[in-house]
Amino acid sequence: MFRKIAVAAGLMAAAIAGPAQAQDYPEKPIEFIVPWGPGGGSDTLMRLVAQGLAEETGQAVPVINMPGVGGNIGLAEFAKRPADGYTISQIHEGLLISNGTGITDLNWDSFMPIALVTSSPQYLTFSKNENFSTFEEMVAFAKDHPGAVRAGVTLAGVPHLHMAMIEDAFDIQFSYVGYEGTGQRIRALVGGNIDVAIGDVSSAGQFVENGDLIFAAVGMPERTADEPNVRTFKELGHDLDLAVTRGVVLPKGTPQDVADALEAHLEKVMQNEDVRTKIKNVGSEAVFLGQDAYKAYLGKLSETVDRLVGKLAG
Repeated sequence: MFRKIAVAAGLMAAAIAGPAQAQDYPEKPIEFIVPWGPGGGSDTLMRLVAQGLAEETGQAVPVINMPGVGGNIGLAEFAKRPADGYTISQIHEGLLISNGTGITDLNWDSFMPIALVTSSPQYLTFSKNENFSTFEEMVAFAKDHPGAVRAGVTLAGVPHLHMAMIEDAFDIQFSYVGYEGTGQRIRALVGGNIDVAIGDVSSAGQFVENGDLIFAAVGMPERTADEPNVRTFKELGHDLDLAVTRGVVLPKGTPQDVADALEAHLEKVMQNEDVRTKIKNVGSEAVFLGQDAYKAYLGKLSETVDRLVGKLAG
């Protein structure tokens, strides 16, 4: 009888200790692996999130940059880290594309998605040209001249996916020109070397304001505060979600109570007005989707990538 009581007491103590441990999380610094180089969009935004998380938890959150192969080098290293909640990382749409095109075996469900935290609205952007100046004119021209519209993208990258989504929805065909990054694409657009590209306010807004480029449509559910006169794709006939989103993930196998604790901390961080303002100032939006909603978003996006992967690899 004493043995049974002792065992029961031990199980009860363990049950009590589990929640207490998660409640105290984190008890030491959290290393944040950002799988991109210093100074880019992911690095800038995740440093703001890391700073907010450090202030929220009282623990340091050092950012470790591990760039290479479109973010896949850092994520491969991250996948090897202990699943204890003390190493986190960041993913965006590029991981799903890298998986779909065979660049990496890792995918979003190789990790534990905890929270989507930022979203950068993407705009279909035109050069000034004699063939079209509105979205409807571009679609009509592209239908009459398949392949004549030159689209600047990062081949097999997020902008390529976004252009493929536009092609698929409006039954048109672009010819693709590859560039390494957003800056190169926008410069080529201003110079008239391409006709269309995916841009954002931080990269193309000044050129639009100067009259050198045109924002033709935005891939968000509603018009943005930055560009309230730019119509959404939904207004144009197809509800396309064209955004670069960034979310925080944990290694697969991390205890659920630790994942829940991190989610709760991140929700508070993304409600912090100082964090939200700083994210807004670098051209993105602070958002929050918790574990279930973030997984649903990634699952739906994965279906889109699988359906359009032939366009991305071709």
